[in-house]
Amino acid sequence: MSVNKKLTVSASPHVRSPHTVTGIMLDVIIALIPSLIAAVVIFGYRVLMVTLVCVGSAVLSEYLSRKVMKRHQTISDLSAVVTGLLLAFNLPVSVPLWIAALGSIIAIVVVKQMFGGIGQNFVNPALASRIILLMSFPSAMANWAVQSRFVTTTATPLATLTTMFNGGEVTEELPSLLDMFLGFHGGSFGEVCSLALIIGGIYLVVRKVISPAIPLSYIGTVAVFMLIAGKGDFEFVAYQILGGGLLLGAIFMATDYTTCPVSFKGKIIFGIGCGIVTTVIRLFGSLPEGVSFSIILMNLLVPHIEKLTTAKPFGTPKKEKAAKKAEKEAAKA
Repeated sequence: MSVNKKLTVSASPHVRSPHTVTGIMLDVIIALIPSLIAAVVIFGYRVLMVTLVCVGSAVLSEYLSRKVMKRHQTISDLSAVVTGLLLAFNLPVSVPLWIAALGSIIAIVVVKQMFGGIGQNFVNPALASRIILLMSFPSAMANWAVQSRFVTTTATPLATLTTMFNGGEVTEELPSLLDMFLGFHGGSFGEVCSLALIIGGIYLVVRKVISPAIPLSYIGTVAVFMLIAGKGDFEFVAYQILGGGLLLGAIFMATDYTTCPVSFKGKIIFGIGCGIVTTVIRLFGSLPEGVSFSIILMNLLVPHIEKLTTAKPFGTPKKEKAAKKAEKEAAKA
């Protein structure tokens, strides 16, 4: 009896996974929905306008750039949608819509597609775009003048905390920790509601989309150093964790597959590095926030972290031993 068997030959890796790029991006979008809902409730329907402009511009930019570069279309993988959402979440609700659109174009065309597309960018597109916008349009990007049913503010809590830490005169009273947790304070509209961000983070961990190693090491490092800087003041630490983009950055952007280390040890080093840089910028820098800069800086160091932490295949000789062995063999010859 003859049995026809097919031998399938393919390039490594040969491990099969049920996860797809589209599925992972869909999970990230679902995890961001609670924060989007909270932002609409807190800041009003302009949140939806800014978000739609960012997402629409990101998808259109990816479609047109891929067409011009004569590459196959990738808009169906939803990565452009995620980039647009994350960029929108890093903007103030009052930002002019044309700046939001420009930010998406920069993120997709310059940071992502010019380096080859998804999986090829060496820094997080949304954060890189945010930094460019912050440097180019500082007034628009730092306009926190908001009036809604829940929030009336002209500054973020981090700005007040930095002034207090440096012994300056405080002009605005800090919101309560409960308001900080629920999002009733100034800031980029996607970063204010800590409760919604934590819910999204738990969803991603349960779905095994992200590892908790980077968020926990990042936030934990900031907490430890802020506890030292605040001389044991746990309230100061709580404000630092709940304020600014720490939770948004640690959960949704520092964990980007393309720009973070693969190994567990590398993830821990990456998270600690982000935490140290964020703390230094917040306490001693000219800006009250440091999350975007810290993640981008650590993105640039990822190749070196990978080189130091990637496990060597079993049986691979160390360089020193291999060199000595080669020298002995050369001497014998």
